[in-house]
Amino acid sequence: MKTKAQKADELKKAKALLDKSRALIFADFTNVKAEEIRRLRRELKATGANFLVIKKRLLSLLFKERGIMADLGVHKVSIGTVFSEGGVDTIAGPAFRFFSGLEIPEGGAKDMWTKKLLGGYDMKGNAVIDPAQVIMIGKLPPREALLAQLLGTMAGPMRAFMYLLDQKAKRSS
Repeated sequence: MKTKAQKADELKKAKALLDKSRALIFADFTNVKAEEIRRLRRELKATGANFLVIKKRLLSLLFKERGIMADLGVHKVSIGTVFSEGGVDTIAGPAFRFFSGLEIPEGGAKDMWTKKLLGGYDMKGNAVIDPAQVIMIGKLPPREALLAQLLGTMAGPMRAFMYLLDQKAKRSS
């Protein structure tokens, strides 16, 4: 059991992370191995995010103090929080890939690990994000891939039109 000093230290760290954060994602980390949690922390650190395990009661007190309307008490599991300086889109992908990449035990459901994503909170918009939205955002390809797809979609009709003009010019001559 943690002492008051340890809890105060934990709360201080969470406050510092919350001050810098634009988005939060909540995840259930029960039955996830410690080495996997360390891997998640490394992956999130690369995106400018931090994974912190803090008691729900302490986090709820911090949220109440800051006017954040995220009720963590409805979850009866241990919750870890991803604090991100970027938006939800920057951390949902790595979090989704992490949980969907975990080894599924024999007899386990295919989506058992992605169900560990419990939702999120957008600090900028003061909005709670439900788990389905976090998963949907996490499944999206990276921004660069989406831009390439958009460019390909826009270039296709132009390319077809240029081909048509080229064929028409060859016929006329």
